[in-house]
Amino acid sequence: MTKSFEAQPEAPLTVNRTATKSYALQESALIKWTFITISLLFLSLFLILPLVSIFVTALEKGWETYIASITHPDALSAIKLTLTVVLIVVPLNAIFGIAAAWVITKFSFKGKNLLITLIDLPFAISPVIAGLIFILLFGAQGLFGEWLYQNDIQIVFAIPGIVIATLFVTFPFVARELIPLMQMQGITEEEASISLGASGFKTFFLVTLPNIKWGLLYGLILCNARTIGEFGAVSVVSGHIRGMTNTMPLHIEILYNEYQFTAAFAVASLMSLLAIITIVIKNFIEWKAEKS
Repeated sequence: MTKSFEAQPEAPLTVNRTATKSYALQESALIKWTFITISLLFLSLFLILPLVSIFVTALEKGWETYIASITHPDALSAIKLTLTVVLIVVPLNAIFGIAAAWVITKFSFKGKNLLITLIDLPFAISPVIAGLIFILLFGAQGLFGEWLYQNDIQIVFAIPGIVIATLFVTFPFVARELIPLMQMQGITEEEASISLGASGFKTFFLVTLPNIKWGLLYGLILCNARTIGEFGAVSVVSGHIRGMTNTMPLHIEILYNEYQFTAAFAVASLMSLLAIITIVIKNFIEWKAEKS
């Protein structure tokens, strides 16, 4: 007689959730530390090591040579010209950036997208090309060259050309920091201020400016850093005249090409110090912006 067997229910599949979670944590930790290690190696190789080598080379012949290199008349002239350009370009960019961001975020008008595209234009054009454009406009054989010569006005191979070229390269920085910030804030507070009888200028200084102060400072920091380090456009329009139209990057290039490595790295160390100070200020502004 054949025995019948009833189908036995399958045992439920049990999952060791503790082991799975432990494995996931180990895997995520492994991935995390792998990418951290790769990042640190990359930064050490391409940022920290070159930065250290700048200061080592600058000081390899002692402090006397270092001080002599950065106090040489040509070096002092380059430092002075760079700071002069910064004092002109950064305030002008602040005014333009605030005005452009205000118009784009607070008003609707035809051509807004075109204006945004024009603001982004320097990001798409090589600085060298920008310098050549100003040569074609203001050079001796340029579009306005004859008129400038007749009126004894010199743009290229002089400070005005350096300022104009630097302005062209740097003007998007402040505007590009303020536009998304002001779009996020909207226009509610400004409308409330104006409805209560405040004028446009009063609304700007008491309502808008306090709301954008950290974004504005951040944009100015970026603009300042780019102004100090700009090379391509300035190299084309400056003429490389020693003691007159050489900014710090151009002076470093000349010293390096003449095999004056210690002097070149001494001036480069000053630019590196300015860059480090800029980073510290930038991080402080980011920290304050997050707290506010």
